[in-house]
Amino acid sequence: MVHPPNALGLTAALTLFLSPAGGQDRLRRESVDLTTVYKIKTAEFGLAGGKPKSQIADLAFNLTDRFGPRLTNSPQFRRSAEWAVQRLREWGVGNVHLEKWTAPANKPLPSWECTFFSASMVEPTYEPLIAVPREWSPATPGSITAEAVIIEGPRTLEELDSKRGKFTGKILLTGGPPSQLPLPETPLVQRYSAEELARLATERIPVLDLFPPPPEPTPGLDFYLRNEKKIDEFWAQEKPLAVLVSGKGFGDNATAFQGGTLLTGFRVEGANPKPMAILAAEHYNRIARLLTRNVPVKVRLEIRTAVDETLKNESFNVIGEIPGGAKKDEVVMVGAHLDSWAAATGATDNAIGCAVIMEAMRILHDLKVPMDRTVRMALWGGEEQGALGSRAYVKEHFADVADMHLRPEHEKLSVYFNLDGGSGRIRGIYLRRNEMARPIFEDWFAALKDLTPGAVSIRDIDDDQDVYSDHMSFDAAGLPAFQFLQDPLDSETRTHHTNMDTFDRIQMTDAEQMAVVVASFLYNAATRPDRLPRKELPAPRQPKQRP
Repeated sequence: MVHPPNALGLTAALTLFLSPAGGQDRLRRESVDLTTVYKIKTAEFGLAGGKPKSQIADLAFNLTDRFGPRLTNSPQFRRSAEWAVQRLREWGVGNVHLEKWTAPANKPLPSWECTFFSASMVEPTYEPLIAVPREWSPATPGSITAEAVIIEGPRTLEELDSKRGKFTGKILLTGGPPSQLPLPETPLVQRYSAEELARLATERIPVLDLFPPPPEPTPGLDFYLRNEKKIDEFWAQEKPLAVLVSGKGFGDNATAFQGGTLLTGFRVEGANPKPMAILAAEHYNRIARLLTRNVPVKVRLEIRTAVDETLKNESFNVIGEIPGGAKKDEVVMVGAHLDSWAAATGATDNAIGCAVIMEAMRILHDLKVPMDRTVRMALWGGEEQGALGSRAYVKEHFADVADMHLRPEHEKLSVYFNLDGGSGRIRGIYLRRNEMARPIFEDWFAALKDLTPGAVSIRDIDDDQDVYSDHMSFDAAGLPAFQFLQDPLDSETRTHHTNMDTFDRIQMTDAEQMAVVVASFLYNAATRPDRLPRKELPAPRQPKQRP
């Protein structure tokens, strides 16, 4: 029987459950070391009159305000990684290093940063525009002022050819006519209710294809995918000066969406890249309304960048360990992605995840509690480009999912935990349909009932939306991999991939709770007699690709 999360108590620590060991399923009792859990809480919260020792605020400050946006391979990304290595070594974490990986040939990652940006409408009236340069955008040739024009479609090569001569020397708006922005009807900030968590903990989902084939392209996207070369040639001949796209999708008028799929035919990494900026939807709509009513508009735009093409093929992950004891060749892993988009400082996505797992490692190291297994952390690069860093790590250490040829380390990994849910406190964990792990996690959460109801959901975070994170790289190779279930807060209403993803949106008390939960789970996994149960090995196949 599965108990609703709000009914969990410490008596759940005596639950009987199935645990694969030595190839056989057997009944055993899960044991939780309550003394160590209390020590972890004390180390973070300063209980019983002790002084709080949490360093999360300082960690988050350095990763966000100090180093700024951490676009994969950017100078900020590299500096933040080097700083993390130094901090971990100062704490005494072992085997701390930058582990290199090679970017796929079709996803080069040159070092890029924006050094200056300005956008404004200058005719028919002046207005400073809320906008950000799209990541890896080329620079403009100084400050440019040009007529703005809207491009709609095309859907055929004939229609494309009919537009020749209309875009040379212009600044293009590629989001079409002004769009009606929906009236926000949901709260700006969301925390899961007891009823919602109970539903997540008790529902059943049929076994689904974990990596289904991608959906059929929309007509517009399909046209561009089939005619990329001819479209590149068209724009090479037309020579527009720059491209502006709408950040529609967020109701806050101070946000500009970044990282979405563009259905315009412009690809920043394509043969003829153009300077590109993303406008707040409200500002895009004003320009578009003027143009659709035949009112001429001029825009002034300047993008300055620093680019190093020599770094485009290699990136890295940050790795560190706390060595184990009797079973030190077995590994418990935890990870969060260090990279972010360039619109803001990537605070909730995912500097706070990195800060929390660094803090969990600090706590476990400082407590010097014996752990049989080695605990290994990873700060991933390239997550925003399709979990590239974690995929490369899994391929190097565990298995190539294309052929499922297992490396020796595959058998030695007990579990991987992922933290990529923003700044909200941990309310449970997603099983990714590994039902065998449910009673284990229910017992572990029972010792944390003062901090979290511990909803254990058969779902994964991506069941209701197209979300991809680093735990799926491990799951694709048949390894136990889990994402923590967190309160959404204002992730989808304000911060996710926007210029509002800043330090101010981090909820520090939530982050401190997260560190205690993560450290407790790492300790439990590193000390329990058996490794965590595994699903059947998947068949060889290419993993699901993210745009």
